Amino acid sequence: MTLPNFLVIGAAKAGTTALYYYLKQHPQIYMSPEKEPKFFALEGDKLDFRGPGDRENICKSAITDIETYHQLFKGVTNEIAVGEASPLYLYSPVAAERIKKYIPHAKLIAILRNPIERAYSGYIMHVREGRETAKDFAEALQEEEARIRNNWGWGHYVSVGLYHTQLKRYLDLFDKEQIRVYLYEDLKANPISLVQDVFKFIGVEHTFLPDTSLKYNVAGVPKNNALRILIRNFNSLKPAVNFLLPDKLRHYVRGQVFEKPPVLSHDIRQSLIEVYREDVSNLQNFLQRDLSHWLE
Repeated sequence: MTLPNFLVIGAAKAGTTALYYYLKQHPQIYMSPEKEPKFFALEGDKLDFRGPGDRENICKSAITDIETYHQLFKGVTNEIAVGEASPLYLYSPVAAERIKKYIPHAKLIAILRNPIERAYSGYIMHVREGRETAKDFAEALQEEEARIRNNWGWGHYVSVGLYHTQLKRYLDLFDKEQIRVYLYEDLKANPISLVQDVFKFIGVEHTFLPDTSLKYNVAGVPKNNALRILIRNFNSLKPAVNFLLPDKLRHYVRGQVFEKPPVLSHDIRQSLIEVYREDVSNLQNFLQRDLSHWLE
């Protein structure tokens, strides 16, 4: 039975959806039809996440047994690279060990985004989906510890951004040559260059040019409360809408329904800078790249 030989392990809200679709276009790459199986994070778990929308989302879509996971790759023919993209793997405390157990020689890809921007983008996404119950971002941050204790499957806005702490779990288990770390800002600035470097890393023809014209999971908030309620009540129809509407039409509709989110307040940004300062310092030492602009 086929298992992947590479994984996109994270981070959430850092371009993993775009990367998944760019990789999927390559004729020598087979990507799991289920973008985020989450298998290595949730294997054998009884899915009892209790946040708003968890029952309809992570509890329904996550794969927890190896037999079902194998089925995701039954369509593999002669592709050189076989992969999937589950951003939960970077954040999960157990995924690295399970990946080492099942696919010890896999190539691992991470894309990292300014953790403050990533946290706020995650909040905006959940507002957009109608799942966020806090009145604003500050309240959501105050509730984070309680959400984790109460087994919410999302809303861990700050914790997800401690990248160096999370990467260390992989660095302790895998050869450094198996891990490639990119930055979201580079994906935005030159997606072709970054994706072609990924092609090289996973061993496929690197001159292939994917279509990078469409943008995926662009942050936005409903333009009024009525739309927010409508989105909350009908969010379960999203898979059907995605199936029925072409990509370009979906993006047009999204532009009519959502507006740009408000700017993150200076006070919250400053408090998050202090939360992330040590982790960012450790990360830039590992990457040998200046990340001081993340702390401005």
